[in-house]
Amino acid sequence: MPMESIWAYTVDSGLAAGADLTGCTVAASDGTIGQVDRQAEHFGMPHLVVDTGVWVFGRSVLIPVGMVHAVDLTARTVTVACTRSEVKAAPRFRTDSETMDRAYLAAVGDYYHRLPPRETSAS
Repeated sequence: MPMESIWAYTVDSGLAAGADLTGCTVAASDGTIGQVDRQAEHFGMPHLVVDTGVWVFGRSVLIPVGMVHAVDLTARTVTVACTRSEVKAAPRFRTDSETMDRAYLAAVGDYYHRLPPRETSAS
């Protein structure tokens, strides 16, 4: 996957233009990660901030939108093309100001870009 595509929804994700994903459940290939707390875009790097609840010690994680495999607005779910452990191992998200830090966003994008590609099954 080209690095730029980590910051863009895939054409077949099912996301309608302008859709609000806030509150959607986020699922990895091996289980639930949490809920979308907010969508943000700084420096042309759109991403989701996901509240993991108690799963990752009550912290949030940042996921580039290019990792979104599927969106089901009726069921209010977002499926990402990675595992829970891969999300947990991503660069740590500490404060909201990091969503406006170009170097932090670049590090997150680089991390997810380097993950092995996933075969996705049709639902």
